[in-house]
Amino acid sequence: MAKRIKISFLGGVGEIGKNITCIEHGEDIIVVDAGLTFPDNEETPGIEYVIPDYTYLLNNRSKIKGIFITHGHEDHIGALPFLLKDIKVPVYGSPLALGILESKLKEFKVEDYTLYPVEDRDVIPAGKMSVEFIRVTHSIAGSYALAIWTPKGTIFMTGDFKIDHTPIDGKTTDLTRIAQIGEEGVLLLMADSTNVEKPGYSMSESNVFKALDNLFVQNKDKRIIVATFASNVHRVQQIINCAVLHDRKVAFAGRSLQKIAEIALDLGELHYPEDAVIDIDKIGKYDLDKLCVICTGTQGEPMSALTRMSENEFPKLEVGDYDTVLMSSSAIPGNEKTIFGVINNLNKRGAEVVYQALAEIHSSGHACREELKLIFSLLKPSYFIPVHGEYRHLKMHKELAMEIGMGASRIFIAQNGNSVEVDSTGIRVGCNVPCGQTLFDGKYLVEDVNGLIGDRKALATSGCVIATVFINPETYREPVIVTRGINIPDEVRAEITEEIVTEIQSGKLTEAGMDGAKQYVRKLLAKKIQKRLDKRPVIVPIVFE
Repeated sequence: MAKRIKISFLGGVGEIGKNITCIEHGEDIIVVDAGLTFPDNEETPGIEYVIPDYTYLLNNRSKIKGIFITHGHEDHIGALPFLLKDIKVPVYGSPLALGILESKLKEFKVEDYTLYPVEDRDVIPAGKMSVEFIRVTHSIAGSYALAIWTPKGTIFMTGDFKIDHTPIDGKTTDLTRIAQIGEEGVLLLMADSTNVEKPGYSMSESNVFKALDNLFVQNKDKRIIVATFASNVHRVQQIINCAVLHDRKVAFAGRSLQKIAEIALDLGELHYPEDAVIDIDKIGKYDLDKLCVICTGTQGEPMSALTRMSENEFPKLEVGDYDTVLMSSSAIPGNEKTIFGVINNLNKRGAEVVYQALAEIHSSGHACREELKLIFSLLKPSYFIPVHGEYRHLKMHKELAMEIGMGASRIFIAQNGNSVEVDSTGIRVGCNVPCGQTLFDGKYLVEDVNGLIGDRKALATSGCVIATVFINPETYREPVIVTRGINIPDEVRAEITEEIVTEIQSGKLTEAGMDGAKQYVRKLLAKKIQKRLDKRPVIVPIVFE
């Protein structure tokens, strides 16, 4: 019997972030995107980023024909520096996406890689499958949907998209080609679910300029600081245009922003007069009302330029009542507390802060309900899998598809690790594939995730106790108990010390040996502290003979 198409979800469903999808037919596999996500600091303290577990790809590396990138955001390309160290396959994407990726590969010292830039409607063969790149609008230039041609039918993946009829670069979503593909027949649609809760249409990026222009006029006597996503090249372009119009010099603050702006300028995705942009080190030579600083930090990231400004730890400038800060972004769910913490700190320093709730200075890059309906009507897919969203988004997207006439049996809500098999006769769940997440502490893989994170949480909530004990009665010294982040009352400390001394004098700890003595001291401290203080600190016994 001829094989069905198999789609395996290694990340990106039931969550927003670490997108990676594997499409398989016989001996051929293509991979769409390979992204990361940024951790919840409360759940995974100190972790820099999280990438998907790609064990399934390692086990099937000989079948992989290529990695196809929809666009250059971190949640779609951020895992590639790790994946490409282990799997040597070509990567296809827009020049901007590959430019950003190449910068990351150099940063992580990946040397052996092959990148192929694509243009609109390019078709790339991949074994018995092929992939066509269909231009879409999003919050980063060079974004594509993918039409994946397979022996069993066409799979259409929207990637992250919106339908913007007046984008900054004039490159609209290629609805003509999408309609043509729909007329040819689409077996399966996998579509962006991020904004499925929002009615109507997403606001055009070009509308943002009007709001920015008004704010520049209203704050003509102040320095203006605009925070935006580093990758939102079109937004950066609009801010620069506005600054030039109001006779202000622009300075970039934030390493990622400076890097992406340089790449975009080289590729012709960013345009400005040569003297419009100055180095951040030179802003002191200009009057405050002649400056516009574009910076990173819209999500309150701890080391971002805006966060450091809010804490008066950014060496290039000091925020004060002569500043107006424009937050040209929306909050990623879960980041609200951190973002408002930054806003509060900026306000305390005297700055006025304008954010999305106060002015239309941000336009989402994701399609709202009416745009999603339009894609359905153009493509007329036989089957549908909602992707790129938390579970509630996927469920609501399923309900939207049913509202416009698709039967529930033709829709599948996937979870990470699921594989789905599909052809013209139906869609069904296949065997699950390995999935999960890999945590990085700095640039290094965390091997013992539970142990490391457990210790960090214990340190944060209950502190640390270090007990130094000499177990040889002949060279006896008083045990030394040092605490950090926990207060042990004198009477509890005396009880612990007395019990340890008793065991030393009896010779039991000497007989137990070094390992046994450490285990005894750890258990004793844990039991006493739990009973008397209801705390479970990290306990570090240090034993000498």
